[in-house]
Amino acid sequence: MRWDKLMLPDEPAQEALFGVDDVIRRTFDTPEFRGLTFYEVRAQSILNKVPGQSRMPFEWTVNPYRGCSHACVYCFARRTHEYLDLDAGLDFDSKIVVKINAPELLRRQLMSSRWAGSHIAMGTNVDPYQRVEGRYQLMPGILEALRDARNPFSILTKGTLVLRDLHLLREAAKVTDVVVKVSVGFVDGALWRRVEPGTPAPRARLGVCRTLTDAGIGCGVLMAPVLPYLTDSVSQLEATVSAIAEAGASSVTPLVLHLRPGAREWYLAWLEREYPELVAPYRELYGRGAYAPKSYRQSIAARVAALARRYGVGAKASTQPPAPVGARTATNSRVEQLGLL
Repeated sequence: MRWDKLMLPDEPAQEALFGVDDVIRRTFDTPEFRGLTFYEVRAQSILNKVPGQSRMPFEWTVNPYRGCSHACVYCFARRTHEYLDLDAGLDFDSKIVVKINAPELLRRQLMSSRWAGSHIAMGTNVDPYQRVEGRYQLMPGILEALRDARNPFSILTKGTLVLRDLHLLREAAKVTDVVVKVSVGFVDGALWRRVEPGTPAPRARLGVCRTLTDAGIGCGVLMAPVLPYLTDSVSQLEATVSAIAEAGASSVTPLVLHLRPGAREWYLAWLEREYPELVAPYRELYGRGAYAPKSYRQSIAARVAALARRYGVGAKASTQPPAPVGARTATNSRVEQLGLL
């Protein structure tokens, strides 16, 4: 895509290759979209091949949007906006690219003789059920194309809007493999408003999990991200896993915050404003890398796994009193020295 045909008031001309010829810029003066700018494009391809060296357990993705109004301060996808000559901070939160031809383009690509019917993951880069989906409604057409092609797919979302398409998910589940997961890293309401200001509340997302489960669409929870020093105490982890169990989740998978370039700078700047006392500990914990130490990640995984067993995530609740969790292990000694548990 070239942006040179689009001149924005009070903004410089922007140029970036994006695979389309024209861009239409729109704003909507309604409370839910105030402050957001949408760039409507006609993409040339909607199926994205994941690089061969990726750690992801899937090969293909579909992303009908770029940028995300969820405005999560930690979002790892922020740097992708820099490829459009936009910044990874406010631009990522407020300038959303909309691939308006995504449904028909996907249908055509799925029908190609060259397509092998591989699993397609959605929500891996930005959320397909962010607020903009309420206006553009791209996902129903995408789900219909996947259903008609009997193509397996998965959805990861922080959006409650996925329930609008429950009937399509149920229809697709009759003919192919469908996996839905909601992302809920913690249930602290006060922290949620600071960290994920554009998302539905954590317990509303868990309500989605309950509704999907009751409707016969098994729903797991990606417990992500676990934020060091903010959501990783024993009591916080327990509160989150307990709520996940109550929602009827089929599984819980914890993921500790990782700070890739773009996200790292934005998140640390947020910490400087909101929790300045944590900036130095974060720099010590993460060093120059994107990931927390392996021992810390293993400790979080072990604690969440124990809590999941205790509260019966993915299984019928036990009639026995819950067993104690949080026993000291050799692998978390360094973590305890850092004061993280």
